[in-house]
Amino acid sequence: MKVNDFFQKIPLFLKEVRMEIKKINWPNRQEILKYVLIVIGVSLVVSIYLGGLDFIFTFLLQKFILK
Repeated sequence: MKVNDFFQKIPLFLKEVRMEIKKINWPNRQEILKYVLIVIGVSLVVSIYLGGLDFIFTFLLQKFILK
């Protein structure tokens, strides 16, 4: 591919990108807020679960193995 061909195809590429972006169904403000709260909630649940496992395993190691 020649360099000149590359630079000639850039405007066509950008036009096609703009057409495809118009087809995207962007979420509204309420949907974004809902998704953010879901991510925060799931993150909290997972962190509490993993923190609990860490606490339990640390306690068991100190109690029975490390004494």
